[in-house]
Amino acid sequence: MRQWLLPVSAVLRATANAALWIAGVGLVVMTLIVAYQVFMRYVVNASPSWTEGTAILLMSWFIFLGAAVGVRENFHMGFDVLIYVLPKGAKGVLRTISDLAVFAFAAGMVYYGGTLAVRGWGVTIPVLHIPQTMTYLPIVISGFMMCLYSLERMLLRLAGEPVDEPPAELVTEA
Repeated sequence: MRQWLLPVSAVLRATANAALWIAGVGLVVMTLIVAYQVFMRYVVNASPSWTEGTAILLMSWFIFLGAAVGVRENFHMGFDVLIYVLPKGAKGVLRTISDLAVFAFAAGMVYYGGTLAVRGWGVTIPVLHIPQTMTYLPIVISGFMMCLYSLERMLLRLAGEPVDEPPAELVTEA
């Protein structure tokens, strides 16, 4: 299992890096749009109608993409308090329970976000002239990525990979 799992994990790492870059660019673009909005409103006294809707749309994209990356990098809530109190062997079990909970939540995001996206296809956002589906699509994509990343973590743990240990660059010697 390990021989095919590690290359798949490398591909998923690349998707997480790409998502993080897209989220970062989205954050910068949103900041520029908001600055433009403030300038136009208070200096020129002519506020464009598309800036607020675009900023909100970009914000939902980078928040959801960042949340998916957070699942892969293990930055989300878990059973950390119990890990320090229980025996060392319980760590993997608790992390797997946490990954299962994330997977279930993410599957709900895919299903219910997909339902909203399908329903919103025929509705147009007036100021942006795009389907309302674009506001729900980040939920679906992020949920799908979270499902993949939590499944990856569980399979890597099952294969004996140290997914629950912090990366070597974050470990400091006392």
